[in-house]
Amino acid sequence: MVVTAYQSPSTNGSYSKTILTISLIAYQLLARRTITITVMSKQTALLVTQVGGRVHAVSDWPVPQPGPKQVQIRVNVAGLNPHDQKARDTGLFIKDNLPAILGNDVTGVITVLGSEVTKYKVGDRIVSQSGLGGNTQNALQQYVVLDEDFTAKIPVGFKDDEAATIPTNALAGLIALFNPSGLGIPAPWASKEGDAAFDYAGTTLLIIGGGSNCGRFGVQLAHLAGIGTIVVVGGSEEELKRYGATHVLDRHGGDEAVLARIRDIVGDNLIYAYDTVNPPAGQHLALSALSSSKTGRLARLLFSSGAVDESKILGEKKEGFALRNVLGLSHINAETAKPFWGRLSTFLEEGKLVPLAYETVKGLDEDKVNEVLDRYRDGKKVVQTHFRVSDKNSSSI
Repeated sequence: MVVTAYQSPSTNGSYSKTILTISLIAYQLLARRTITITVMSKQTALLVTQVGGRVHAVSDWPVPQPGPKQVQIRVNVAGLNPHDQKARDTGLFIKDNLPAILGNDVTGVITVLGSEVTKYKVGDRIVSQSGLGGNTQNALQQYVVLDEDFTAKIPVGFKDDEAATIPTNALAGLIALFNPSGLGIPAPWASKEGDAAFDYAGTTLLIIGGGSNCGRFGVQLAHLAGIGTIVVVGGSEEELKRYGATHVLDRHGGDEAVLARIRDIVGDNLIYAYDTVNPPAGQHLALSALSSSKTGRLARLLFSSGAVDESKILGEKKEGFALRNVLGLSHINAETAKPFWGRLSTFLEEGKLVPLAYETVKGLDEDKVNEVLDRYRDGKKVVQTHFRVSDKNSSSI
């Protein structure tokens, strides 16, 4: 750390003024300090070198440098999600960019500022969602570069691990609910002068998969928007109602029984549904719940897209329905994502978004990474797992 001291006011030698002088100097040192951080040219990273192979560590991976509107961070926490398993085993998103680094949830301390970055300083602690355009942003390495537009400062009192539960799973819900590629509900912060007011309180949303992290954040975002009726299938009733769900339904008993529970609440008026868990073979439940007299929409995650067996849909859909395939990536949905990132710190401070559960593994442990991805592959229960790459924060630089 490099600090610059400024001359304090003169004193007359009294004890009280000496104390005041020391206090002023201390304040000036803290308020005006300049932080410099030495960054290595090579680093440790975890790589996928062939589709279907194991993740393995290398120690001579180049450290990326930021562009004008980017920041470089020393990674504190790297998070994994189900799509990372699909990337390793099927080449999702990475097959044309091998060797590849996994992980889109990342937090850390800013080490270098791009020449046009305005909202941060070196030493700030931030959270971000990395892009898919190469390895410079992905999380399982010691240093990454991130786009300023899709980052947020982690508020005081929040842990890196807490912040790292947000990016991928919250962005999936954000795009599913508020982007034109999803359900197209207007984002509550995006109304333009002259737009007709959207009736959030009079809107009903069905979320399938309340036990998933995408489902949990979907509920929180719907509640943040003021959606009046939020019906969730699956998950903990106590937890989901704490997030803002109005109804939490048992997912057991067969399609007809579950559909009856949904219809008892929504009648024939449901036009918005979000399935966070099912492949096409299981998406007929949400489609069955959609209105028969109005055109409904079902948002589903991109890697769960495909043809649905319409013979399984219960009830005639006279006005049809639309399937919306959602890729919850900030960089290709900038119009929706950028305003969200600009507000994320405030949402956390005000309790409008609540971080989720996680487990932490120390270090870039290739065996543990493969173990977590194997559990996703095998359909076993996985608590979102974070890899603590560094224990340093801005106060310990």
